[in-house]
Amino acid sequence: AAGEAQCLSYVGCNFLRQRLVLSTLSGRPLKIRKIRAKEEDPGLRDFEASFIRLIDKVTNGSRIEINQTGTTLYYQPGLLYGGSLEHDCSPSRSIGYYLESLLCLAPFMKHPLKIVLRGVTNDQVDPSVDVLKTTALPLLKKFGIDGESLEIKINRRGMPPKGGGEILFACPVRKVLQPIQFTDPGKIKRIRGTAYSVRVSPQMANRMVESARSILNKYLPDIYIYTDHMKGVSSGKSPGFGMCLTAETINGTILSAELASNPQGQGAAVLPEELGQNCAKLLLEEVYRGGCVDSTNQSLALLLMTLGQRDVSKVLLGPLSPYTIEFLRHLRSFFQIMFKIETKTPEEEHMGGEKVLMTCVGIGFSNLSKTIR
Repeated sequence: AAGEAQCLSYVGCNFLRQRLVLSTLSGRPLKIRKIRAKEEDPGLRDFEASFIRLIDKVTNGSRIEINQTGTTLYYQPGLLYGGSLEHDCSPSRSIGYYLESLLCLAPFMKHPLKIVLRGVTNDQVDPSVDVLKTTALPLLKKFGIDGESLEIKINRRGMPPKGGGEILFACPVRKVLQPIQFTDPGKIKRIRGTAYSVRVSPQMANRMVESARSILNKYLPDIYIYTDHMKGVSSGKSPGFGMCLTAETINGTILSAELASNPQGQGAAVLPEELGQNCAKLLLEEVYRGGCVDSTNQSLALLLMTLGQRDVSKVLLGPLSPYTIEFLRHLRSFFQIMFKIETKTPEEEHMGGEKVLMTCVGIGFSNLSKTIR
């Protein structure tokens, strides 16, 4: 069937991960042309090449063709295989860049995935490993992907530019996903967080915690921010510090915000007090935007709804990010699925910004590669 499936064609380097992930799940081959064709340094970047190698590792029988200049990519997906793997991520993007896509693919492998990723754990561009651990894993559980083997473990932290971090991601496989009805975010009951510092004074973490609490304590008594100071080998190769905060509601919605210091040798030095305060403000903004899934995980939630059983799934989201909007277009091209989108004004919901209620009927995707014991 994959041979008969029509090859989808795209132009440009944007949304490369989305396209490769959806192509792998739908089994439809893909051709991307003119990747940075007009730039001085044309073609795929090292982090994109590393991502393509990672996709090749988790699948079996994929065919990948890239022309000499790296401006055209042809990808014919194989079967998702999984198993125990290792991958060295390119230090120009953080591990979150690779992990976001693995979260989409992992439940549909033939063998449960257990992968060690090495590189940058926290940077200013991609969602950090901490945020994905606290927000994406509970989201997977809502769709019935759970068990003791679902975990993200940070063995070593690595800050840019040199990285040196290491994490373990393990995920069980599922035959089908449960549909979800997740429309009431509920009130916020507690705030948790991690302030981490590597290769700088351990006091940095305490200073960030103090300043974040100075803002958040006005709203809520139940706040606990862990300090995480890694030493020696587990602190990676570059100095840095940062913070990740999550707000949890009575209905199990988890909203997150994070900030990291500027990489060594780039930009002005950031004071830990400023960083802590700004991170707290970002969290309040995320709470204002609201919804049942924070802006980092919108596309993951929509993908899992699409792949659910032939039943109605609903989820309430805050304003859609540009990335999510493009993801909806891609879902339509790869799976022919359309979402019903209803806007909810703040007056109806009595809180925060505008919300959108996303409704769809799953396509009844079932994991064909999973062996039935």
